[in-house]
Amino acid sequence: MTDIRIYSLGEVKTLYAKPLLELIYDAATVHRVYHAPDEVQLCTLLSIKTGGCIEDCKYCSQSIHNNAELEKETLLKVDEVLAQARTAKDSGSTRFCMGAAWRDVKDGRAFDRVVEMVQGVSDMGMEACVTLGMLSEDQAKRLKHAGLTAYNHNLDTSEEHYKKVTSTRTYQDRLDTIENVAKAGVSLCCGGILGLGEKEEDRIQLLHTLSCLDPQPESVPINILVPVKGTPMANMKRVDIFEWIRCIAVARILMPRAMVRLSAGRLELTREAQAMAFMAGANAIFTGDKLLTTPNPEKNEDMELLEMLGLKGLKPFESREERAA
Repeated sequence: MTDIRIYSLGEVKTLYAKPLLELIYDAATVHRVYHAPDEVQLCTLLSIKTGGCIEDCKYCSQSIHNNAELEKETLLKVDEVLAQARTAKDSGSTRFCMGAAWRDVKDGRAFDRVVEMVQGVSDMGMEACVTLGMLSEDQAKRLKHAGLTAYNHNLDTSEEHYKKVTSTRTYQDRLDTIENVAKAGVSLCCGGILGLGEKEEDRIQLLHTLSCLDPQPESVPINILVPVKGTPMANMKRVDIFEWIRCIAVARILMPRAMVRLSAGRLELTREAQAMAFMAGANAIFTGDKLLTTPNPEKNEDMELLEMLGLKGLKPFESREERAA
């Protein structure tokens, strides 16, 4: 991070408090230094193992502690996943993300199958990303050897507020996995969720913590909570869209090299709100009708919006070798 400025918590507070339009201008200026302003990465997220998670995250439909209407599914077969990856690539996605509802990774046949999925996706020339819960350094190295581009492990919120979100793991558990990922040489995809009942101070603290990770995340998803019936957070107050934009802009300034990714909650956003998010420095979206278990805008809507804004998707690669070149 030698060429990246690390902001103090006080500086992040000052940045966060800037007038919104001035903040967006600053973020857009930073964005143009590090990224092509007319390019957006298209990503696809697939749930490869749905439900049955023993964690008690209060927002999640996949937790066994919650009463969401969700059909539990076993780990998908490799050929099923690779077929969907190929479809995603043909639709313009350059990153294929696979999520399994596990608390942590267990060595054995299931993990072996995930490693095979990663290898297959990588061999297609796509960036391969997985989110599997907590994992060891050795497991991260196996995934790296198979061609894993990034490991997703969101911090969700501030350390102080995190204990109000889940009790079955700690913030340090999250940081330990992030450290294992870094030691294995795998890039980190790490962001947060807005709308978990947090205060402004929690959002500032989260952004500061993310920016102080070494190395900084290469991808930062900024999610808006999608309330799910049957979970303890089903009736949470919806986040003000300008607060979402503010967090995107601050994330862009603090982590200028990162892909700032629009993730959960996008279905309910207007085209104008999404356009402002791109102006504030967002440059990646998830396409497809679902994000794990929550709905997402249809592909045609996304393509129409990008065309209207003069944006284009990053070009897919043909092979792992071309991607690495």
